[in-house]
Amino acid sequence: MELDLEYYRTWIGREESASELVTPELVQRFNATLDIASGDPQPGDAVAPLIHLCLAPSASPTAELGPDGSAARGEYFPPVPLPRRMWAGGELVFERDICVGDQVKRTSRIEDVVLKEGRTGTLCFLTVNHTMSVTGDIVVREKQVLVYRGMEDASRLAAEPSAAEPGKHQRRIAVSTPLLFRYSALTFNGHRIHYDRPYTTGEEGYPGLIVHGPLQATLLVQFAAKLRDGRTPRRFDYKSHTPLFDDRDFSLHATDDGDRLKLWTACEGGPVAMAAEASW
Repeated sequence: MELDLEYYRTWIGREESASELVTPELVQRFNATLDIASGDPQPGDAVAPLIHLCLAPSASPTAELGPDGSAARGEYFPPVPLPRRMWAGGELVFERDICVGDQVKRTSRIEDVVLKEGRTGTLCFLTVNHTMSVTGDIVVREKQVLVYRGMEDASRLAAEPSAAEPGKHQRRIAVSTPLLFRYSALTFNGHRIHYDRPYTTGEEGYPGLIVHGPLQATLLVQFAAKLRDGRTPRRFDYKSHTPLFDDRDFSLHATDDGDRLKLWTACEGGPVAMAAEASW
């Protein structure tokens, strides 16, 4: 497959923006999805970190979605023909809490498009920078890296021999289809690999539904905050290594590293799925 990198790089600098009010109802749905006890959210209450991933998402018409259920490429995203899209990693800087009643504006900008050759073939990495702001003040800065890859990689993506070490701190997460579906709905994410089992196993060749990268990051950030007396990290960096599927529960792991935390997700006996570092 011929990939025209110079053409795709003409998308660098493209921006889009949207805004949304943080309502008590949204906070209740977010907390219910993640089993966070929330009571009755009131205006001015700080909300759990990474709820911003549910705010002001891109809203492509259903008729314009691609075969995999995600936004069609060629408008805001470059028309990379590699069929698989995965969340590769990112960086987050939290400037202050988002609160119930905030009108949050998302501004997104494509920063880079690069091609690399990996062990499974050609990979295209797309870097997008986001800022979330309230009344002109930035509350969250985020860099997201997406990777596009070919369809021949599923068996190799799922194969990884080395098992993850257990962390000093651990929390088990029960994976369920309702959890993945609810999170997809909250983030307005139509990507079928998270809720459409016949498509995921039959068309993309995975052994089960895939646990969202952003969901794993959200759980890790909140785990880190819990281990630091409820304080949200100032900075959180993460990288996806292997997929997690809904056929097995997984655990959040954390180990102290000075004033930082090293964190990761893994199934029992499985490899590191997402590795992260939180600092205050």
